[in-house]
Amino acid sequence: MPKMIFVNLPVIDLPRSTAFYQAIGAKRDERFCDETASCMVLSDTIFVMLLTHEKFGQFTSKKITDAWKETEVLLCVSEESRAGVDATVEKALATGAKEPRGPQDFGFMYNRSFEDPDGHIWEIVWMDVEAAMAGGLEQIQS
Repeated sequence: MPKMIFVNLPVIDLPRSTAFYQAIGAKRDERFCDETASCMVLSDTIFVMLLTHEKFGQFTSKKITDAWKETEVLLCVSEESRAGVDATVEKALATGAKEPRGPQDFGFMYNRSFEDPDGHIWEIVWMDVEAAMAGGLEQIQS
């Protein structure tokens, strides 16, 4: 069985956040949803658990960060092409997301980002791995 990742995100307005993720292509898995949580399926191995602050707080004793003011994590998902990157970000923007910076194009790698309704930053990236290994990565590391 392949490893799966469950990204758990605290959200202020669960129905709004659920609708946002559905609008950008995620499917809601009703088996793991209730009034405190929505399980959003991005792929066979990537799931985003949208949790009310109360529910999220059951899993940590730490203060929940306001993602509009502080950043704890950058979430990155790959696409199969540059056009796929643009399509995903454009869907997000059409549903009210914000784009914190413009596209980054390194030739071998192209990415854009958006902030969801709660300020969580998602990086959407396409990369030509062979070109990256042939020296392209040095371009962004220096």
